[in-house]
Amino acid sequence: MSGNLWRRLLLLYSSVLKKKSRHVKTSNKQGGALKQVARAALPTRYGRFTIFGFEGNGREQEAIALVHGHLNGKTAPLVRVHSQCLTGDVLTSLRCDCRAQLELSLKKIGQAWAGVLIYLPQEGRGIGLMNKLRAYELQDEGMDTVEANETLGFAADARDYDFSARILKKLGATKIRLLSNNPEKVRQLERAGIRVVERVPCQPRVSKISRGYLKTKKSKMGHLLDGV
Repeated sequence: MSGNLWRRLLLLYSSVLKKKSRHVKTSNKQGGALKQVARAALPTRYGRFTIFGFEGNGREQEAIALVHGHLNGKTAPLVRVHSQCLTGDVLTSLRCDCRAQLELSLKKIGQAWAGVLIYLPQEGRGIGLMNKLRAYELQDEGMDTVEANETLGFAADARDYDFSARILKKLGATKIRLLSNNPEKVRQLERAGIRVVERVPCQPRVSKISRGYLKTKKSKMGHLLDGV
């Protein structure tokens, strides 16, 4: 296949994905009902949690919440809003720091008097698993993580935290200490009615493999990272 034909096909594919991305983001913003569908005990290596399942409008709005301790609505619990990363969280990929962040968050929340970890199905910063693998392929050819997502027709970060805010409100956690390096996550939660009284850094040790990825998140996405 010639280079020009490949570029034309890529542009056509990107335009289709842009339309899909706008549709998904609009549907996520619609709000609406929030239903707790399950609650169970979940003992872990980091402590005892209660796991909740939540559903909203359609398949794009579902998540789990792990709650440690008692949420009394007065003192701000320690909260992590974590986006699903199959390659990192499950398959132990070192391309990113997702699993290390997840484990660090569970450890810190388990040590706190009370806390919440919300786990969202926002693979690849909101583009989905198959598109994330396509982005990996582009990164193998020399693009960084932002360039790859944008080449595929997506925003650098297509995630939305309105559903997370609704879950936190349902749990009675409207004032929180947020484990995050992402200022945009703070802004979105606060716009949705969650008061972030403190941003707690969530930065595990940086590996040689993930350093370039983290440098891009710092320089192009504004993430607050030390020593990168």
